[in-house]
Amino acid sequence: MAKNEKISLGENVSVPVHVGVIMDGNGRWAKKRGLPRKFGHREGAKTFRAITRHAKALGIQYITYYAFSTENWKRPKDEVDAIMDLFEKYLDEVRDFIEENIRVRFIGDRTRLSENLQRKMASVEEDSEDFDSMTLVLAINYGGRDEICHAAKILAQQVKEGKLEPEDITMDMIERNLYTEEIPPVDLVIRPSGEQRLSNFMIWQAAYAEFYYTNILWPDFKGSDLDKAVIAYSERNRRFGGV
Repeated sequence: MAKNEKISLGENVSVPVHVGVIMDGNGRWAKKRGLPRKFGHREGAKTFRAITRHAKALGIQYITYYAFSTENWKRPKDEVDAIMDLFEKYLDEVRDFIEENIRVRFIGDRTRLSENLQRKMASVEEDSEDFDSMTLVLAINYGGRDEICHAAKILAQQVKEGKLEPEDITMDMIERNLYTEEIPPVDLVIRPSGEQRLSNFMIWQAAYAEFYYTNILWPDFKGSDLDKAVIAYSERNRRFGGV
């Protein structure tokens, strides 16, 4: 796909502003082929790059990938190590997106990540902070409950210091202290692999999101599958609690 190619799905198709993707099925993809799970993660990384470019061509302004959750540390150590090695390798390749005017951001608790990985993440964010063709968000060591807890601790500290009264706490204050500050709410959550749950992904931001599930495993997910998800989203009647 050409860097600046645009794709239209039709005049009546409303493209979501923010799409969240739960990249699921890498391990099962590898198992079906008799391969170690890490090979599934490698193929999933290739899909991530292709889908990001396709999303940009569709006009999606924000896309957030659930790359590694706070619960994923429970997986076998060799698999976790392989994923972390993959992150470091592909962060170098993520720089290709910078050349395409894509801003890159990371959300999650970075303190448990290696210092080298943290440095690379900070460098990519800094180098792309002024770009605006699309924002690519990677959730690494991220959990929705952990994120809300993090915001609550910040506000609790302000109360403790006498800077804030508990009764003055608002939803806007909580939102401003989430990892996703300045990122709009999620419009559409896509989960491949056949699972139908949120798995602690952006539970605050996805309060009124539409959900799209497919049995396709993430490494097999194509641009045409993203098109189907966007078309399905466009056909929904979003009422946001109204009639």
